[in-house]
Amino acid sequence: MANPFKPGSTQYQDFETMKDLKWHCTKCELKSGQAKTWQVWRQEKGIQLDTNEQGEFYKKILCPHCNSLTIHRKLKSLEILPITKQRSGIPSSVVKRVKQLYNFEEAVFLRKLSERELEVDHKFPQIRWAQDEVDNSTLSDAELKDKFILLTRSNNLLKSRFCERCVKEGIRGNFPGIEFWFEGGPKWAGTSKTDENGCKGCFWNDPYAWRDAVLKILNKGK
Repeated sequence: MANPFKPGSTQYQDFETMKDLKWHCTKCELKSGQAKTWQVWRQEKGIQLDTNEQGEFYKKILCPHCNSLTIHRKLKSLEILPITKQRSGIPSSVVKRVKQLYNFEEAVFLRKLSERELEVDHKFPQIRWAQDEVDNSTLSDAELKDKFILLTRSNNLLKSRFCERCVKEGIRGNFPGIEFWFEGGPKWAGTSKTDENGCKGCFWNDPYAWRDAVLKILNKGK
């Protein structure tokens, strides 16, 4: 398979490094540092990444180059599987519905933005999925709002970083500077990696529910 990225780009360089189908250190060998980048490789580009023994798309091993225990990434194959491309695909009709349901309001700072500034994102992070995306086109309005939120690109990337850390270290995300979870505490308490209940109470899972819980506490003494 030819390199699918633009020559000279960071992802082009990373693909060139990884096409030997060996594990490579994200600290000293690869340029892409965002977890979202690797999700895009798998879910939008159809690129196959290898997994560790737990089925996660990375392996934490000792790097012989920088002599550090770091996250490594590896291509499983140079073949693109069409089914992989469909994993996170949200039909444009559903994207439009969700944006209209939220009245084009992004979830973090409650700003009303233009349609092009907003991204539809799953509340339950894709890094914890056990199976491919299902058909969302038949969901009711309430079901869509229960499943999706609107984020800007920068906040979507921030959510991804918190969720990846949670998967790796068991430390839940928070609204920066406010360590509060209306269900559970700072440590992940799901029964398994794919347990959606483990995300409940986290700001990044549902900023609206988190904000409501904070307001209830603040208004108690009034």
